[in-house]
Amino acid sequence: MSAFVIPEPRRSVLTVQGRDGLFPVRRVYCVGRNYAAHAREMGADPDREPPFFFSKPGDAVVPGGPIPYPPATTDLHHEVELVVAIGRTGTKVPAAEAQGLIYGFAVGVDLTRRDLQAVAKKGGKPWDMAKGFDNSAPIGALVPLDAFPMPEAGSITLEVNGERRQSGDLSDMIWPIPDMLAHLSDLVTLEPGDLVFTGTPEGVGAITRGDTIRAEVAGLPLLAFTLV
Repeated sequence: MSAFVIPEPRRSVLTVQGRDGLFPVRRVYCVGRNYAAHAREMGADPDREPPFFFSKPGDAVVPGGPIPYPPATTDLHHEVELVVAIGRTGTKVPAAEAQGLIYGFAVGVDLTRRDLQAVAKKGGKPWDMAKGFDNSAPIGALVPLDAFPMPEAGSITLEVNGERRQSGDLSDMIWPIPDMLAHLSDLVTLEPGDLVFTGTPEGVGAITRGDTIRAEVAGLPLLAFTLV
């Protein structure tokens, strides 16, 4: 007899480079405006703002490949990011101990319905439908921490149809990964299976059906997908 009264919901998973097992996704957290140039690009002051976070549902995570263009938008934007995968439980973790929470890293793209976000911002309303829609978090294969040590620098780029759109360096983050995780663990208990998008460099822009996106962080597997 089944333990559930309805079919069990689909669980998103990520492949792990060099490992047979899969990484199960629990929650997805994203830090906003963590690169100074992007903060300015979005009309914010990077020198005055502490880190803030928003979420995507766990089942928004998808691998590369064909991804449907989402409904209810005519202004879908790309935001390439380094993604941190959490492997241990932690709450109120000091920055000096935050590395102990990390399982590994991957490349992700925060897809954003920018027109819906603009309307929400103007009305002082939540961003949920601008950020947390179906297939809004494509992520590449994970690399465990023991094979990809905590990065303090490294190129992060995104191309659309072979044209470079975003180019930055992880060293440009306003809040480095340990500080970011420390702040987040003051707000929620981080658990194995959680993912943290760490912010995007400048150059975000619109993409449309038929576009092929290639997102890279130096030393990590490529993430590539096409909007259909």
